[in-house]
Amino acid sequence: MEFVIITGISGAGKTSALHIFEDIGYYCVDNIPSKLLSTFYTLCKKSKDQIMKRVAVVADVRGSEKFEDMYAEIEKFKKNCDNVSILFFDAKAETLIMRYKETRRRHPLADRLKDGSVSEAVEFENALLSPIKKIADYIIDTSNMSNKQLRQRVMSLFMEDASQSLTITFMSFGFKYGIPLEADLIIDVRCLTNPYYIPELKALTGFDKKIRDYVLNSKETQEFIKHVLNLLDFSVPLYLKEGKSELVVGIGCTGGRHRSVTIAMQLDDHFVQKGYKCVIQHRDVNK
Repeated sequence: MEFVIITGISGAGKTSALHIFEDIGYYCVDNIPSKLLSTFYTLCKKSKDQIMKRVAVVADVRGSEKFEDMYAEIEKFKKNCDNVSILFFDAKAETLIMRYKETRRRHPLADRLKDGSVSEAVEFENALLSPIKKIADYIIDTSNMSNKQLRQRVMSLFMEDASQSLTITFMSFGFKYGIPLEADLIIDVRCLTNPYYIPELKALTGFDKKIRDYVLNSKETQEFIKHVLNLLDFSVPLYLKEGKSELVVGIGCTGGRHRSVTIAMQLDDHFVQKGYKCVIQHRDVNK
């Protein structure tokens, strides 16, 4: 089991990081009290659900009334449990103050300080979390970091295979029922020979071997698929590089039952073999 504690200065990017961990397949929990870390760890370790074997939690000043105990609890937890790492987020004071001004949110420690100013709260939190920062396995300073750079940094630290951060959905559909609004790319396969007009094939779908053979044995289809794969093989890594977590590729024919289903299955097979995380959907095959 892998267990990551995300902690650090308020406003430094912990919530954004948690979303990234979720995108790359971690089971995520925000704002867990440090005193509950051991209990939650034990539950995850005993669980037979594989999704509970890669866990990321945010534990920070929001979940602790006695801040002095927070460091002791996290340090003890890390020593007593296996495969635990601490990811600490930091940022310059002036950057944090500017972020709070832009979002108009109150600092979580503001109510516990005399004048309640952001600058005082930032200074106090820095001093409070200094011991935890010293035992952190990874420290990320987001002062001059864009969301894209943050994503790349987290992925480089916690993903063995970067291709798994992108889910590619291949969705077959029929143009007569409308273009799927969620699609990022649309591939129109209506130019290919239509088995609908072959009486013995009309009632079948792309799930049937006779339809797949009819569509795929055409030289035009083979050439078409080659060009589509060249496009996708070039563009998918670029989407990955840009930090996209989901890419929906719509493959459309007239009714969404024959050609689009067949081509969607071919594209899905290709990218599964390349190691990508893929989902296939056939929106209109039963209409």
